[in-house]
Amino acid sequence: MTEFIKVEKEDIKVLAALAKDIWFEYWHSILTLGQIYYMVNKFQSEMALKEQIGNENYTYYFIVENGQKIGYFGIVPEKDHLLLSKFYISKDYRGKGFGKIAFEKIKEIAKENDFNKIQLTVNKQNFKSHAIYEKWGFKTLHPLVTRIGNGYEMDDYLMEYTL
Repeated sequence: MTEFIKVEKEDIKVLAALAKDIWFEYWHSILTLGQIYYMVNKFQSEMALKEQIGNENYTYYFIVENGQKIGYFGIVPEKDHLLLSKFYISKDYRGKGFGKIAFEKIKEIAKENDFNKIQLTVNKQNFKSHAIYEKWGFKTLHPLVTRIGNGYEMDDYLMEYTL
């Protein structure tokens, strides 16, 4: 049975470790090792997660299957939409429907908070995820390049789902 457990301050260390494992496994074919290290430190380290949860209005959830933390997602309310900031599933659990189950939970959270749109960014080279989001009903709005520091940038598409 799949559960979604809200990440509390005392869970941040576990979340950071899970994120690090997934990011290094997943992104190695798209990003350089240097950029992965930089992004994990900047966006998914314990310190970054504490800041996001404590001061930036982020909420993270573990995706849990039979007591095992198999992934996570992070959301943040914006002015007119819910931003799906992070959405990752461990390698052994991908392609088994857990992403779709988690997306149903994300839609439920959006509705509960009176949002009728969910937005996310997806790396232009992340073809598989882009195709999955389209299959789920997301529309690609436009390309988006964001400079993140240290000479790195995120080269993404902005996508939107209408509830």
